[in-house]
Amino acid sequence: MTETEAIRVAVPRKGRPLEAVLERVADVAERSAAGSAADVETVADEIISTLRHEKAVTKGHTQPGADIYQRLATYSDLEDDYEPEYTLLRDDRQGMPRRIVFDSLTVDIGGVPVQFVGREEPFRALRTHEFGLGFDSADLVLEEVVELEPEGVGSIADVNARIDPMNTDVRVVSGLGDTVYHTLMARPEILPPGADLDREFVAGYEGELCISPRYERLVEAVLGTRPLDGISFAYPDDDREEEAAIADVGLGVYLTMTGSTARDHGLVLGEHLFPSETVLMENVAEAEELDAAETVRDALATAAHETEIAV
Repeated sequence: MTETEAIRVAVPRKGRPLEAVLERVADVAERSAAGSAADVETVADEIISTLRHEKAVTKGHTQPGADIYQRLATYSDLEDDYEPEYTLLRDDRQGMPRRIVFDSLTVDIGGVPVQFVGREEPFRALRTHEFGLGFDSADLVLEEVVELEPEGVGSIADVNARIDPMNTDVRVVSGLGDTVYHTLMARPEILPPGADLDREFVAGYEGELCISPRYERLVEAVLGTRPLDGISFAYPDDDREEEAAIADVGLGVYLTMTGSTARDHGLVLGEHLFPSETVLMENVAEAEELDAAETVRDALATAAHETEIAV
């Protein structure tokens, strides 16, 4: 154990958001502790590679060379906080297979030991005051605590102004730039000649808007309640691709980076409504009680690609 008590930071256990966090940690280590930068970058790359391999195993795309407990023991080092640890989690796929996911890693940032702790729901762990700092998807903030207003939210920087301080002490500090956009998609024939597929078009549209069911509140926050007058939500069937369902309905909102799949279904891409981005968050009530939390927060919020937010 380290002599100084570590600052605990909640992070996702797997997937793109965790990879974005690990890349940020490696970047911060490179600038704040040049002597150990190579080691931190190597460890981050190893964690990413390990979890991608385990994802492929869970999906049945590759066969493991050892059973899951042997792999878990091989990956984890329980004697050294500065080496990664992993744990087992039930995956939500059919049959609920066990999956190896990230558990913890300690890194020195600005001379402060920082323990990154895997959580299934980092944002909710901050909301319940288990942590002072954490990373999670900006989508969850919109889904849970951003207030609905007539006008929509267009950027990460707009989010804090829509959070009721009586509802939560959590605030967004910065985005990590791992951006996939919630984007308008439509069949070209529903657009009048020369019209743009944007918020203004949605405000004048009446009919169905196809979205994933879990994103109803998010879409209401992003578009605003006023443009949704005269619109009803339609949802894809469980076994239907979202872009295919949008093509059936005519208009929808879905996540995309390049839009290639949407175009395969004959859809045109419109306005990028909101970035689905991993964000650094702070529970201001908890962080102010932690020594060196401000140092760690400022270091993690600073990088070559960032979305700065006034907290």
